[in-house]
Amino acid sequence: MLTITRDLVDRIVAHARKDHPDEACGVIAGPAGSDRPERFVPMPNAAMSPTFYEFDSGDLFRLYRDMDDRDEEPVVVYHSHTATEAYPSRTDVSLASEPNAHYVLVSTADTDGLGEFQFRSYRIQDGEITEEEVRIVDAPDTPATPDAP
Repeated sequence: MLTITRDLVDRIVAHARKDHPDEACGVIAGPAGSDRPERFVPMPNAAMSPTFYEFDSGDLFRLYRDMDDRDEEPVVVYHSHTATEAYPSRTDVSLASEPNAHYVLVSTADTDGLGEFQFRSYRIQDGEITEEEVRIVDAPDTPATPDAP
Protein backbone atom coordinates (compact mmCIF):
# COMPACT_ATOMS: atom_id res chain seq x y z
CA MET A 1 0.00 0.00 0.00
CA LEU A 2 1.19 3.50 -0.83
CA THR A 3 0.59 6.05 1.91
CA ILE A 4 0.97 9.56 0.53
CA THR A 5 -0.05 13.05 1.65
CA ARG A 6 -2.84 14.98 -0.04
CA ASP A 7 -0.32 17.74 -0.82
CA LEU A 8 1.92 15.35 -2.79
CA VAL A 9 -1.06 13.91 -4.69
CA ASP A 10 -2.19 17.44 -5.56
CA ARG A 11 1.31 18.35 -6.76
CA ILE A 12 1.59 15.25 -8.97
CA VAL A 13 -1.85 15.91 -10.51
CA ALA A 14 -1.05 19.60 -11.03
CA HIS A 15 2.20 18.66 -12.80
CA ALA A 16 0.35 16.17 -15.02
CA ARG A 17 -2.28 18.76 -15.94
CA LYS A 18 0.32 21.47 -16.57
CA ASP A 19 2.35 19.32 -18.96
CA HIS A 20 -0.72 17.91 -20.78
CA PRO A 21 -0.83 17.02 -23.67
CA ASP A 22 2.73 15.75 -23.07
CA GLU A 23 3.39 13.17 -20.38
CA ALA A 24 4.70 14.53 -17.09
CA CYS A 25 7.20 12.65 -14.95
CA GLY A 26 9.06 12.90 -11.68
CA VAL A 27 10.13 11.31 -8.43
CA ILE A 28 9.17 11.64 -4.80
CA ALA A 29 12.18 10.92 -2.65
CA GLY A 30 12.11 9.78 0.94
CA PRO A 31 14.48 8.64 3.65
CA ALA A 32 16.28 5.44 2.62
CA GLY A 33 14.44 2.36 3.85
CA SER A 34 11.42 4.32 5.13
CA ASP A 35 8.91 3.80 2.26
CA ARG A 36 7.82 7.37 3.12
CA PRO A 37 7.41 9.77 0.16
CA GLU A 38 8.44 13.26 1.23
CA ARG A 39 10.36 15.38 -1.30
CA PHE A 40 8.58 16.20 -4.57
CA VAL A 41 10.99 16.33 -7.53
CA PRO A 42 9.23 17.11 -10.83
CA MET A 43 11.43 16.29 -13.80
CA PRO A 44 11.23 17.50 -17.38
CA ASN A 45 10.09 14.91 -19.90
CA ALA A 46 13.15 14.78 -22.16
CA ALA A 47 11.02 13.05 -24.83
CA MET A 48 8.46 15.91 -24.82
CA SER A 49 5.90 13.38 -26.02
CA PRO A 50 2.19 12.72 -25.41
CA THR A 51 2.83 8.95 -25.51
CA PHE A 52 6.20 8.44 -23.82
CA TYR A 53 8.28 9.85 -21.01
CA GLU A 54 12.00 9.84 -20.54
CA PHE A 55 14.20 11.26 -17.81
CA ASP A 56 17.18 13.21 -19.11
CA SER A 57 20.26 11.18 -18.15
CA GLY A 58 22.07 14.24 -16.74
CA ASP A 59 19.06 15.27 -14.65
CA LEU A 60 18.67 11.71 -13.40
CA PHE A 61 22.36 11.49 -12.49
CA ARG A 62 22.12 14.75 -10.50
CA LEU A 63 18.94 13.57 -8.77
CA TYR A 64 20.50 10.27 -7.68
CA ARG A 65 23.63 12.06 -6.46
CA ASP A 66 21.45 14.49 -4.48
CA MET A 67 19.37 11.64 -3.02
CA ASP A 68 22.57 9.83 -2.06
CA ASP A 69 23.88 12.97 -0.31
CA ARG A 70 20.58 13.22 1.62
CA ASP A 71 20.40 9.48 2.42
CA GLU A 72 17.22 9.25 0.32
CA GLU A 73 15.86 6.89 -2.28
CA PRO A 74 13.10 7.13 -4.89
CA VAL A 75 9.95 6.09 -3.02
CA VAL A 76 7.58 7.08 -5.85
CA VAL A 77 8.31 7.28 -9.56
CA TYR A 78 5.39 8.95 -11.30
CA HIS A 79 4.28 9.85 -14.77
CA SER A 80 1.09 10.64 -16.62
CA HIS A 81 -0.80 9.05 -19.46
CA THR A 82 -2.53 11.62 -21.61
CA ALA A 83 -4.76 9.44 -23.77
CA THR A 84 -5.05 6.11 -21.95
CA GLU A 85 -5.97 4.80 -18.55
CA ALA A 86 -3.55 4.93 -15.61
CA TYR A 87 -2.09 1.46 -16.18
CA PRO A 88 1.56 0.65 -16.97
CA SER A 89 2.37 0.10 -20.63
CA ARG A 90 4.92 -2.46 -21.81
CA THR A 91 7.40 0.39 -22.12
CA ASP A 92 6.64 1.52 -18.55
CA VAL A 93 7.31 -2.01 -17.30
CA SER A 94 10.59 -2.22 -19.21
CA LEU A 95 11.74 1.09 -17.68
CA ALA A 96 10.78 0.14 -14.10
CA SER A 97 14.25 -0.21 -12.58
CA GLU A 98 13.48 0.51 -8.92
CA PRO A 99 12.10 -2.71 -7.40
CA ASN A 100 11.11 -1.02 -4.11
CA ALA A 101 9.46 2.04 -5.65
CA HIS A 102 5.77 2.74 -6.01
CA TYR A 103 5.00 3.50 -9.66
CA VAL A 104 2.24 6.10 -9.72
CA LEU A 105 0.31 6.79 -12.90
CA VAL A 106 -2.05 9.69 -13.43
CA SER A 107 -4.33 9.69 -16.45
CA THR A 108 -5.34 13.06 -17.84
CA ALA A 109 -7.20 11.48 -20.77
CA ASP A 110 -10.44 13.21 -21.71
CA THR A 111 -9.94 16.09 -19.31
CA ASP A 112 -9.70 19.78 -19.93
CA GLY A 113 -7.35 20.28 -17.02
CA LEU A 114 -10.23 20.63 -14.60
CA GLY A 115 -12.11 17.37 -14.89
CA GLU A 116 -11.70 13.91 -13.51
CA PHE A 117 -8.43 12.04 -13.47
CA GLN A 118 -7.20 8.60 -12.45
CA PHE A 119 -4.50 8.25 -9.79
CA ARG A 120 -3.25 4.69 -9.34
CA SER A 121 -0.17 3.03 -7.87
CA TYR A 122 1.65 -0.16 -8.79
CA ARG A 123 4.59 -2.26 -7.77
CA ILE A 124 6.57 -3.47 -10.78
CA GLN A 125 9.07 -6.21 -10.01
CA ASP A 126 10.66 -8.59 -12.50
CA GLY A 127 8.15 -7.51 -15.15
CA GLU A 128 5.15 -8.28 -12.91
CA ILE A 129 2.60 -5.52 -12.33
CA THR A 130 0.69 -5.45 -9.06
CA GLU A 131 -1.79 -2.67 -8.38
CA GLU A 132 -1.80 -1.49 -4.80
CA GLU A 133 -4.13 0.50 -2.60
CA VAL A 134 -3.43 4.23 -2.25
CA ARG A 135 -4.02 5.75 1.18
CA ILE A 136 -4.15 9.55 1.06
CA VAL A 137 -3.50 11.28 4.38
CA ASP A 138 -3.56 14.94 5.40
CA ALA A 139 -0.15 14.84 7.07
CA PRO A 140 2.68 12.33 7.18
CA ASP A 141 2.49 9.72 9.90
CA THR A 142 4.69 10.66 12.75
CA PRO A 143 6.16 8.06 15.05
CA ALA A 144 4.68 7.93 18.51
CA THR A 145 6.89 9.43 21.16
CA PRO A 146 6.93 8.24 24.74
CA ASP A 147 5.39 10.53 27.33
CA ALA A 148 7.90 12.62 29.25
CA PRO A 149 8.25 11.66 32.91
